[in-house]
Order: sequence, then C-alpha cells, then structure tokens
Amino acid sequence: MAVDTGLEITYFGHSCFLLKWPAGPAVMTDPFDASVGYPPPDKPAEIVTCSHEHHDHNAVNRVNGHPEDLHGLTSGGKEWATVRETVQGLGIYTVPTYHDADGGQKRGKNAAFVFESGNLRVAHLGDLGHALTPGQVAALGRLDILLIPVGGFFTIDARTAWDVVARLNPAVVIPMHYKTEVNADWPIADLQPFVAGWPDVVWLGKREHQVEVPQNMTQPAKPQVLIFAYN
Repeated sequence: MAVDTGLEITYFGHSCFLLKWPAGPAVMTDPFDASVGYPPPDKPAEIVTCSHEHHDHNAVNRVNGHPEDLHGLTSGGKEWATVRETVQGLGIYTVPTYHDADGGQKRGKNAAFVFESGNLRVAHLGDLGHALTPGQVAALGRLDILLIPVGGFFTIDARTAWDVVARLNPAVVIPMHYKTEVNADWPIADLQPFVAGWPDVVWLGKREHQVEVPQNMTQPAKPQVLIFAYN
C-alpha cells in the first residue's frame, strides 16, 4: 500500500502532543501545568495551540522554543476566537464546540483545531464534551488523523467518542484525556472502554511515532487506533 505522506507525533500525556510535518512547523497542542502530574514537554515548538483556557490545556509558559501561541478562546476563555492562518505552509483553523453537552453551561466553550498540509489533514478536538452537530462535522471536513478525548466526565466518553469517529471517518484515531497511573484519582475512565472489541488497535509502547497515512485511497471502514505511551 503506497504511502506518500506522514506526520511525526510525540505524546507527552493528557491532551498534549507535538505534531511535526516533513515540511512545516512543529506544533504543540494543549500543554498542561505541573498539577496534572506528567513530566513537562521536553521538545521545542514553533506553534502552540490551546483548545480552551483550563490549566491542564493552556500552560504555554512550559513550552520551549519561544513559540507563537494560538488560542481557541479569547482572553479569559469566555468566547470563541477565530483562528484561520497559514504558518510555513501549514493551514490552521478552529471549529467552535463546547466543553459539555449543555451548551457550555457546565464547563464553558472549547475549540477543535484542524491542521492541513498538502493532502494530510489532522484534527485535535481538545476537551470536546458532546456529540458533533452536522455543521461541526462539515466544518471539520475530511480527516486523516483524529486526536480525540475518550475518558468521559470532563469530556465525551468512549461511546460518544466512537459516534464522533463514525461521523468523521478518519483513517487513524489517537485517543487522549484518559486515566493512567499519573492521574489515577481523576474521575475519568481508562482506555479499555474505548478499545474493547475494536479490531485494529496498535499499542506502540513509545511516545514518538511516524504516522503514515495512505493518500488517494478510500478511507477504511474501521480506522486504526494508535495508543501512544507518554514516557
């Protein structure tokens, strides 16, 4: 199966990844503060994105490399910001969503980030708290790689996450925002409810991986799930 594009991904835990395109900037998503418990990100970035302004997603001061910060919400986190720009050939835009299933009444607003370089399209859903509307599905568009919360309580749970996956139909799914030994006292689920029974789950056992996505082919009926280690 021919592969003509790929994305280097490093996982730091929670919802924080470093995404590095072959010809483009290094983008760090949703950096967390020290209270979350994972080791701090130890790689520099040129761009940092924050889906919302909670402490476990907006600690831009912990990111090395003097990056440009892109926030999905305005200062104070009350309203959506409009992000639509191109950096070193990488298109970046946001899709407004909510942090809960009650229109933001419980936990406020959230923004999904979409990244596009060449034919490769990636979305990071931040702390999505609800099933997607048809308008949000259309705005997110065709996706190759989807980074999606699965732990429930603060975000969508495994069942809703699979509904979102079915609507977006990516080739590769990478779960995030779930229970590990680091946050064992958090009221969220571990990975098992999400991966149980799924036919194509790859436990990488490492935090860095080159994710390669076939282009110009029909998307698979069931996507591959990649599980990153954070250490």
